[in-house]
Amino acid sequence: MIQLFLRDVGLSVRSGGGFGLALIFYLIVVTLIPFALGPDQAGLAIIAPGVLWLGALLACLLSLDRIFGLDYEDGTLDLLATSPLPPEAVYIAKAAAHWLTTGLPLSLAAPVLGVLLNLDFETGKVLCLSLVLGTPALSLIGAFCASLTLGVKRGGLLLSLLVLPLYVPSLIFGAQAVRLAGQGLAYDVALVLLSAISLGAAAILPFASGAALRINLR
Repeated sequence: MIQLFLRDVGLSVRSGGGFGLALIFYLIVVTLIPFALGPDQAGLAIIAPGVLWLGALLACLLSLDRIFGLDYEDGTLDLLATSPLPPEAVYIAKAAAHWLTTGLPLSLAAPVLGVLLNLDFETGKVLCLSLVLGTPALSLIGAFCASLTLGVKRGGLLLSLLVLPLYVPSLIFGAQAVRLAGQGLAYDVALVLLSAISLGAAAILPFASGAALRINLR
């Protein structure tokens, strides 16, 4: 399982498919917002939490079909299905690798990009913390939906339709925590709920994804 995790991390970093693409997309989205809305600094600060969280969510979405897709096409998943490694462990290794190469870099880059939207330093720290707590759920839910659509021709659109509604709670609580921090209000409850979503996904989805992989690789 650790070897599979390290292999996926290495492939993602070398190919740039998850690591580079998500960061570049995030940078472009956040950079374009001030051009679209004009130089209204107060207005940018108001929408910054939602824009930064939505941008991170869409950046994660870009690389979801690569979590299982490439291994399915070259037969690696079939080999893993015949190995002693259970599908649940395969799912966990791949979701963890996706988070490390996509969710974590986005979390660290978000406060820097927040400066473009007039986000102050203290609120930027809360933004980073909320993304660190919330992006594991994005990777876990995304990997689960990717296992459901495994083998479906042109399943990218179907994957997006499955994933986006499930991302809504993380988006709401993540953006709310940053917004409350910006207003000087307590944001602890939003972060706790955000953490609960990630922990709940980590507890339930490995079994559901394992069952989906068994069915699709049968």
